[in-house]
Amino acid sequence: MARISPGELHKFNAEPVQTVDYTFDVDYVGDGIHSHRLDVMTPHAAAGPLPVYVYFHGGGWTSGDKAPLTKYAASQAADGMVVVNANYRMAPRFRLKHMMHDGNAVLEWVARHAAEFGGDPSRIILGGDSAGGHIAALLTASAFDPELAAHYDIEPAAAAASLRGLVQHCSIADFSVMFERNFVLSLNFLRMLLPERMSGLALRAAARFVSPIEWLDQGFPPVFVTTSERDYFYGANLNFIAALRGRKIEVDSLIYERKWANTRHTWQQDSRHPESQEVYRRLGAFVRTVAALPLTKAPPLGAVLPLAA
Repeated sequence: MARISPGELHKFNAEPVQTVDYTFDVDYVGDGIHSHRLDVMTPHAAAGPLPVYVYFHGGGWTSGDKAPLTKYAASQAADGMVVVNANYRMAPRFRLKHMMHDGNAVLEWVARHAAEFGGDPSRIILGGDSAGGHIAALLTASAFDPELAAHYDIEPAAAAASLRGLVQHCSIADFSVMFERNFVLSLNFLRMLLPERMSGLALRAAARFVSPIEWLDQGFPPVFVTTSERDYFYGANLNFIAALRGRKIEVDSLIYERKWANTRHTWQQDSRHPESQEVYRRLGAFVRTVAALPLTKAPPLGAVLPLAA
């Protein structure tokens, strides 16, 4: 059974979704540690192989767990997909390289076992919130760019063609914002993720390998971005959207103004909010659209994914 604290049960996972099957705490590496466990949610009596939505939780790369995302993951599964909700090793004991290795191991598990749960490993959508969204975006970029994959010493477990989409909930895909004065995160977070401590111009140069926005030229699947003016990473999200559009990569966005009170950082986790339910509705439409695309054909610009302001 997934480890859910009383507070998490009340806030996130109350009134569990009853129309999906739950498989908790699968050891996707085989070493027995909690950081290498994942949950799988599948809709009851699903017809035919379903797209697989692989999700990584947030927590500033240093904390968090898949358990509070159970209701979120089940809500997406109920909308017609197999959802894999995964843990990974975290800082400060581990670096971003280890998180990338764990994410790639999750994708390797999906390639081998998704069909057992009714999933189609040739139709994968990666996603996450905050730090988890960053890991998902960097994994996606590494599948398309051999230089980035080599930097993290991974052989991508999912072929680029099988990655049909990327979901970003309040993620940070542009680390250049960390060099702005008064940004919410100090540069110590960047130093913590890197394999060694750097400073000054060296740190800016190293940040290139941490920023998914720097790795869009070799190709990228369609992206769905949700953010708000109340989000810590609002500016980084706008930068990512602009960069995707500039490279003619399909991007659908749901952006809330500051007046929407229920849209603080990672609000998407809490299904009680109507703003979260709108995210779920749009996410389901996004997954159905990108999962239906032929393997070798990208969506025509402006014809498939309506851009939302």
